[in-house]
Amino acid sequence: MKDIVFNIVLFAALAIALSSLAGCGSSAVKDQDPIALGNQEQANSSPAKASEYPPFPPALAKGEIKNLDGTTFTIEDKKGKVILLNLWATWCGPCRAEMPTLVKMQDAYRTKDFEIIGVDTDDEPVSVINAFKDQMKLNYSLVWSQGSFQNDLVKLSKFGGIPQSFLIDREGRLRGVFTGANPANVQKMADIVGTVVNE
Repeated sequence: MKDIVFNIVLFAALAIALSSLAGCGSSAVKDQDPIALGNQEQANSSPAKASEYPPFPPALAKGEIKNLDGTTFTIEDKKGKVILLNLWATWCGPCRAEMPTLVKMQDAYRTKDFEIIGVDTDDEPVSVINAFKDQMKLNYSLVWSQGSFQNDLVKLSKFGGIPQSFLIDREGRLRGVFTGANPANVQKMADIVGTVVNE
């Protein structure tokens, strides 16, 4: 009987430990098919611009994002660049776990018009975000967005936790949605980013 109880406790402890790598707010980790995501009506627009990848939804592309200095921009303003939009929070362990990979990608592809935009999902003061950025040695932009923008991203990914990232190519097409931060998922994200940047 003691062995059974011990095995149950051990199984529960391992399950909790493994789920912490998946993402904050949810223990699910799932890869999304970028072809099935996005605004399908726009994807069927003009035959001259036919692509197997859907456009990043127009409402999101035009959604206002706020820099820490108070200025604003949209994803549409960044057309011509490869953008990795990353949802994160200072308290999220899995977010911290993937950040060294994000830093490496930003270093590797900065000169190829690649930009990571880290969207803080909490309404934290600039001083807290800047202290976190220094602590984690982050080399990419950290920003805020309005709640509706974040909610629309979550609807797109169908994943309620963080971290999650959205890869947008130079033409404004959605090329990948990455949820959670287990090592296989982070590596897959890095591989696909490398492919898209070098196209």
